[in-house]
Amino acid sequence: MVSSLIVTLRNIFSKGIALLISVYFRASEGESFESYRINHLQAMAKKNGLPPISEAEIEYLNVHGAKVHNLQNIDVVIPRNKLVVITGISGSGKSSLAFDTIYQEGQRRFMDSLSAYARQFLGKMERPDMEKITGLSPVISIEQKTTGRSPRSTVGTVTELYDFLRLLFARAGEAYSFISGEKMVRFTEQQIIDHIFDNYEDKKIAILSPVVKGRKGHYRDLFEQIRKQGYLKVRVDGEVLDVVPKMQVDRYKIHDIETVIDRFAVREQIRARLSSAIASALTLGKGVVMVMDHETGEVASFSRNLMDPINGISYQEPSPFTFSFNSPYGYCPSCKGLGLVYDTDLDRILPDRSKSINEKAIAPMGEVKKNYSYQRLEKIVSSYGYDFDTPLKKFSKKAINYILYGKEDPTKDTEAQKGKKKEAYEGLCNTLMRCFADPPSSGLKNWAWHYLMQLPCEECQGTRLKKSSLYFKIDDKNISELCAMDIVSFRGWLEGLDKRLNKRQAIIARDILKELRARIDFLLDVGLGYLSLDRPARTLSGGESQRIRLATQIGSQLVGITYVLDEPSIGLHPRDNERLIRALQELVEAGNTVLVVEHDKDIMMAADYVIDLGPGAGVKGGQIVGQGSPKQFRGLKTLTASYLREEKEVPIPGKRREGNGGKLKVVGATGNNLKNINVEFPLGKMICVTGVSGSGKSSLINETLYPVLHTHVYKARRKPLPHKTVEGLELIDKVIEIDQSPIGRTPRSNPATYIGVFTDIRNLFTITPEAKIRGYKAGRFSFNVKGGRCEECQGGGMRVIEMNFLPDVYVQCDKCMGRRYNRETLEIRYKGKSINDVLNMSVDEAVEFFEPVPNIFKKLSTLQSVGLGYITLGQQATTLSGGEAQRVKLSSELRKKGTGKTIYILDEPTTGLHFEDIRILMEALQKLVDKGNTVIIIEHNLDVIKVADHIIDLGPEGGVGGGKIVAQGTPEKVAKSKKSLTARFLAAELKKG
Repeated sequence: MVSSLIVTLRNIFSKGIALLISVYFRASEGESFESYRINHLQAMAKKNGLPPISEAEIEYLNVHGAKVHNLQNIDVVIPRNKLVVITGISGSGKSSLAFDTIYQEGQRRFMDSLSAYARQFLGKMERPDMEKITGLSPVISIEQKTTGRSPRSTVGTVTELYDFLRLLFARAGEAYSFISGEKMVRFTEQQIIDHIFDNYEDKKIAILSPVVKGRKGHYRDLFEQIRKQGYLKVRVDGEVLDVVPKMQVDRYKIHDIETVIDRFAVREQIRARLSSAIASALTLGKGVVMVMDHETGEVASFSRNLMDPINGISYQEPSPFTFSFNSPYGYCPSCKGLGLVYDTDLDRILPDRSKSINEKAIAPMGEVKKNYSYQRLEKIVSSYGYDFDTPLKKFSKKAINYILYGKEDPTKDTEAQKGKKKEAYEGLCNTLMRCFADPPSSGLKNWAWHYLMQLPCEECQGTRLKKSSLYFKIDDKNISELCAMDIVSFRGWLEGLDKRLNKRQAIIARDILKELRARIDFLLDVGLGYLSLDRPARTLSGGESQRIRLATQIGSQLVGITYVLDEPSIGLHPRDNERLIRALQELVEAGNTVLVVEHDKDIMMAADYVIDLGPGAGVKGGQIVGQGSPKQFRGLKTLTASYLREEKEVPIPGKRREGNGGKLKVVGATGNNLKNINVEFPLGKMICVTGVSGSGKSSLINETLYPVLHTHVYKARRKPLPHKTVEGLELIDKVIEIDQSPIGRTPRSNPATYIGVFTDIRNLFTITPEAKIRGYKAGRFSFNVKGGRCEECQGGGMRVIEMNFLPDVYVQCDKCMGRRYNRETLEIRYKGKSINDVLNMSVDEAVEFFEPVPNIFKKLSTLQSVGLGYITLGQQATTLSGGEAQRVKLSSELRKKGTGKTIYILDEPTTGLHFEDIRILMEALQKLVDKGNTVIIIEHNLDVIKVADHIIDLGPEGGVGGGKIVAQGTPEKVAKSKKSLTARFLAAELKKG
């Protein structure tokens, strides 16, 4: 009914969208938003001859006949203006309901409300497969997506806090000289005149206008120009000279030149003349004027711009762009605002100096060949008395430097070369830098990149800004120093800042500080106080970026919105859950509906309403198995409810493993916020690294330990954070990081291709009788090569529509209807199934179908064992969640033969997992450890922490308050710790077991 009303209104009013907005946002004074909305809708229905709107359509969001993906034609009634949790095991249809049905329909309706002109740029959105939705208000989705991959995006820019800081410094900052450290000053014309009368009355002075400052040249043209303008004298390097025709100075010396505008004794009678001279001098000197005392020769400088009163340097008038590292007005000219620069890595260029050139001692050049580069190198080497069989360690320093950095070719001229211009040799390092900066091909750039490393920019020291921008200060802090603080410390600096500012600054900064405090408080409310504003956005986890967007939405103070969130508790320590729940409740209290796809117990119990989908995954799911208030829901006979009642649980092992006696030891880790810690990792155990958000877990494992292990095992390019050493590397022969990055970035990638089973399936189709008759080989059944694939979509099943200023959209191919292959290929059948039918099978179905084929059955069984029986073999990689992608990778590792000396590293593997899925995942990981391997897990989930053999708890707080080891040992030992914030929650969990 509501949707019918909206259509009618749109037909009646040419500006229907404006009316809809008024329905949601223009509540009359003294009338609540909700009552205004209801009364307005009823009045408009009556006015347009429509039946009265029922209470159910006003109070509830009704979804009828939803059939998206695996949803089984379900009807759902969701209370409006409540916190609603949608839960269920992985693959049960939670995201299909929340995002692919409710959110997509809201987005489609918004697009339809736009003009035809606007829609031509946006394309057409398909209507979700359902009968109807009523009671749907404007929808905003906050998903688990990284905030931005650009190296220029930071926490400050994403949250817009940096924009307010730039404005604050542009309007209230005080400038200091980067040479003398003195406070910069600026003068108006009247202030300059008053200063002259106060200090030079009855004295003879000269008004000077600087035109050259510290530059070389003869300046013949400049002097001629000054003479034509009517000026008779100039001051050159402190000496006043007459301007004469053809006047010039020594072109090879550095000069300071000022034009003498006027000379007179300062008396009241010449005030008008003085004013005219000052105006002319400021114009000619681009805002700078100098006053010279004729008797003493002393010179005072004055400027309209900010100027150092001691040495005369000046700054441009500050604007917000002055403090932007994305603008040429503010960024460091050396690194262009990135804070990092590339330089050659000599350890990679010359990895082993005991070898000779013939033994590939110069890595970028590879094997010796008969080409121009090696012929020239041979001449250079022989000119220093060496050959290609001489080990590099015997080369002189001068010879090595020349090979690397070049300049002029030291080889002697031959008779044939005499009279010819000698060609300069640029050196290998310069060649690499040139090929990287301005490559003729992508291959050459990749070749050069392999021998480069990123270093903090020496000019700006990683601050991204030019020098003058860093010398604007407020309360003795520049903008870069504030951005380097964690948000908790920054909030403390803001506290009471008004009282530390002068009167002018306080007036200017009042509204800006109010906005800064409010936005920072929202970030603190969602548990992000450990982040710093200068942290690159691409280093944020999915949960962190989602909570940043959540904080932004809370700050926007919109009402009448349906928010759809995807597991906002990801990466959050149990201690911070209460703050997140409060933030979600604030959105509800403001008059919004909040739908949360979530598995966290605390959030479920704090919700107003819980909807449970199931009972299984994939084709076995897609049904509503339970719903109600948390109290009602706990009494239901569903899998989720049984975990909430603690009838089912992830079992605690009866005995903790002793390990194999070996250990890895990280010594002196100081990266990011780590406080010079020494950490031991006992091998042959399941190790859980935990601690509050921002305590240093990722810094220790992902950025220190893993790069060291990766470099040791694979000799690959990985630069760890600062540390002294890592002991025990000889005990490891393989390291595997199983993260949540996508298994592929296009619709072509899928689980079957990733685990290698699709090759076996294609080979199986080639031995069918029909395929043999037609002469089809395995390539015929590949959707990545010509022959058997649909050429319209080139085997993707989807066509890409470029959306100009929006992300690309994938739509189903019209020719093959998403089946990827041409008609001839689809005619080949194995047990009555085409290759497309097999790709559309769920893993559970495929395991049963291919049970007689051992090599296929074994690979598929590992996918089933990690709880992925519901996904289809050909499911596009772009549709897999981070948790699903991680388990696909894990299944690939489970089927490999282990060495017993492998370290597996997982970062929050429980993301997106139901309690039952966690139980299945932990069983799979335990199998890896049972083979003698070591599994290191970064995790906050207590169901994982309690089953570990060894815990390393970092803290005690996040950011600068973290980076220390507060407890380590078995779960039972850590639970007794008085210093650990994790201990209290772990102890309660162990008691349940």
